[in-house]
Amino acid sequence: MWRSSFGRTTIGAFERGKLIWSGRLRTVHEQTADEWGILLRNLFSPAGLDIAKIDGIIICSVVPPIDTTLAFMTRRYFHTEAMFVGPRTDIGLKILYDNPNEVGADRLVNGVAGFYKYGGPCVVVDMGTTINFDVVSANAEYLGGMICPGIGMSITGLFAKTARLPMVDFREPSLLIGKNTVNSIQSGLYYGFIGMIDGIVERVVAELGNKTTAVATGGQARLIASASRFVKEFNEDLTLEGLEIIWRRNQKT
Repeated sequence: MWRSSFGRTTIGAFERGKLIWSGRLRTVHEQTADEWGILLRNLFSPAGLDIAKIDGIIICSVVPPIDTTLAFMTRRYFHTEAMFVGPRTDIGLKILYDNPNEVGADRLVNGVAGFYKYGGPCVVVDMGTTINFDVVSANAEYLGGMICPGIGMSITGLFAKTARLPMVDFREPSLLIGKNTVNSIQSGLYYGFIGMIDGIVERVVAELGNKTTAVATGGQARLIASASRFVKEFNEDLTLEGLEIIWRRNQKT
């Protein structure tokens, strides 16, 4: 199971429906198929994973330039054709986006995982390069969602576009009211993003009903879920689990 985004690639290995290993890499656009293959072999070997026993690969990618490279790598090193998730893939949800071709594969996969693991209606909050909200109805319909600036790009923007504000890390502040510049920025980021996420989720719940489940995944999701009024579920491996659900569904059909 493979997820590629602009900043990071996440890889997982499943056996009998259970995630037995996962790893995270930088997404390097210039990396060749051989470099990907050798890198994966070097990652799998210490984990005790036998490449020869891998019988299928499914990929959701939002980095089109590397898709051809990944497809060639899976044929050369794993001797299998990779399945790429797209709007025509049987994912078990009806896609109600105006143009299904515009929906990122990762968003569809998160919707699948949210619905089939937590039920519907649900909203998945994925905190990656951007913060994505993906909404699924009780009738297994992918309704769409929202896309907001991510935490990392907000921190970088503050640093790059101002003369005196320092670069900071994202963490829960010790005090709400910061007593120095670093603490003030950290408090603004932390409570600002929690407020934004809660505000959006609250509106989704008002529209879909109080039985709507909100699930967080991605980099800083654990921090957000611990302080959110509406996001109570946290699942670090949600996207990988969604890929496994789609893979299993398509093997049956």
